[in-house]
Order: sequence, then C-alpha cells, then structure tokens
Amino acid sequence: MGKECAAFFTLLRAGLWERDLDDFSFFPLSSEGWEKVFVLARRQTVTGIVFRGMQYLPDALFPQGTALMRWVAAVDAIERRNRQMDRVLGRLYAMFGDEGIRPVLQKGQGVARFYECPSMRECGDIDLYFPDPEMAAAALRCVEGRGIAVRRMPDGSHCYRVDGVCVEQHARLADLYDPFQYRRLKAMEKGWRDVLLPGTGTSVTVPSPLMDLLLLDTHILKHVLGWGIGLRQFCDMARACFMLRDEEDVRDMRRVSARLGLRRWNEVLFAFLTGYLGLPERYLPYVPERAVPADSLFGIVMRGGNFGHYVEGRGSVSGPVWRRKWNTSRSFLRNMEFACRYAPRETFWLCAGLLRGNLSEG
Repeated sequence: MGKECAAFFTLLRAGLWERDLDDFSFFPLSSEGWEKVFVLARRQTVTGIVFRGMQYLPDALFPQGTALMRWVAAVDAIERRNRQMDRVLGRLYAMFGDEGIRPVLQKGQGVARFYECPSMRECGDIDLYFPDPEMAAAALRCVEGRGIAVRRMPDGSHCYRVDGVCVEQHARLADLYDPFQYRRLKAMEKGWRDVLLPGTGTSVTVPSPLMDLLLLDTHILKHVLGWGIGLRQFCDMARACFMLRDEEDVRDMRRVSARLGLRRWNEVLFAFLTGYLGLPERYLPYVPERAVPADSLFGIVMRGGNFGHYVEGRGSVSGPVWRRKWNTSRSFLRNMEFACRYAPRETFWLCAGLLRGNLSEG
C-alpha cells in the first residue's frame, strides 16, 4: 500500500467512525498526493466520508487552493443529491400510500441512517421491494398510471425514473442465487420496521435488523464474485454491524450464515471490515472461528472500484450481447480462485444466471 493509499484509508476510517486519525505519519501530502487521494475516494464512492475524516486534520495538513475547492464542490454535490433522493422517497411513499401500498426500502437511504452524518454517504439508485407479488404489480400500475415509463430488467426487476432519480423495483429482497439457499432466506422475510429517515419527515419500511445485515452481506458477495465492488458497500456493512449490534435477532447471524452457506465468505468479509475499515471485533455479528487474511478481497476492491467500473472491459457493457457475456465471463474467471475458495456454490449459480442472461450485470 503506497503512501497516498495508506493516507486515504486513514482518512476513511476517521470519517467512518468520526474519530481522530489513527496514523499521521502519511501527512503532509503534496498537491499531487491529495489528487491521488481524491481520485481514490471518487472511484470508491466514499468522497463524503473521507472529507469527514479530513476534518480531524490540523489546518496545516489540509489541502490548499484548487485541491480543497474540488473536495468542497464534490461534497456539496453529494449533499444536494441526498436531498433530492429524500424528496423523491417522500413522493414515492406518499404516492404508493394513497393506493394502500407499502414498499420495503433496500439499502440506500435506509442504510444512510446508520451513519453519524447521513448526508455524507454517496447515494445511488432507490431500490424497492414488495413482499407480495400482487402489491408489486399494483405498484407498477400506479407508476404507469402517472405517465412514468417502466422498463423490465433481465432478472425480473423493473426500472423507472422519478424526478431524475432511478428507481429499481426488485423481484427479490436479497442477492442469493443458489435456489436451495434462497428458499431458506425467503422464509426469513418478516419483521419489517417503519423508521423515520434522519432530517426528513418521511417514514419508510426497512427489513428486520438480521435481514438488513444479510441483504448487505449478499449484495457485496454478488458483486465481488462478478465485476467487483467499491468501499461504499463495505462502509455500509460496517456501520450496520455497529448500529445493529444490540438487536436481538442479529445474535442468530452465525447460525443463519452457516445455514445459507455464507460462513467461509463471512470470514474474509469480517476480516476486511476489522482490518481495513477499523470496525472493532466486538461489534461484529459474531467472531468467526478462524482468522483469514483479507488481502485478496482488498485487491478486488481496489482494482475495480465502485461496482467494478474501473475493471478492464467494463466500459463495453453497452455493446453487443456476445461481448457483454464475454466480458462478464472474463470478470468471473479473474476472481475464480477467490470465488471457489469462499463461495463455490453461489459462484456456480450466479455465473450460470448471468451467462443465461436472466440476471442483471449491475
């Protein structure tokens, strides 16, 4: 890990946990060094969190001039995007509520509530789930009835835009593609909660604490096995572990993980959360029976960035179908050793679904 990368992780941990830096030896940074840290933060979609960490630097170590203005402008855009997302969520829940429909919010703004400063978390799309198929169909009729165009995705989900924000209506709550394990996971869908989003008047429905962790857990795994994934999702998982640690159903995470075939994967995931992101071991849902290195996972994360957008060939996903499948196959082969070591069954089913074309690549 080079100096700039080490400085980046030091700032990330400080911002993630709102605490003093654990190592000042990488500072001061040159203007070129700050540029490298900025690029890393952007690629990993953790610019706001790293900026929060910068607040714990002495003034003399802060970036200067144009470099500082780039950070401020990027953070301002993140805050504005979050306000827009909150407005759209309020509109959606009001619109669906008028029809007697109550969607479950997956990840996104629902997870942002786990952060000390939710507006600093970079948001993506709005992901909704309807436990009842009839309710899901009613939601689509509600959207189309308001003149909003709906597009069906290969995995059975639907996508539409509301006030410039992409909304994905998913056919499944969690990303687990082994059909035998998914049936077990499906049976656990209960205990929905209504929570108030911080700083808004919007009440949303979110999964139970245990399902929240499993949703984040399997979402990371899906993308690690494919194109790759950035640090934002790992930060979400770390903050969720920290905030949900005292919830009663979370104590069942060890047994459920073993039952769903996630035990070996969670060994390396938890090692990454504690080793690179600074989550204290006592806040893990459980402590794995054996310690494993997280270096291989670190390599996947840093190579691909946010959802693997910086992996070679990722820019070709809009080309011909055969090229997209070829690039997806190359992506799986690149991570095959890791995948077979930590999640062999899930790798098989996920890869089969992608190559058949009935799963989304994103």
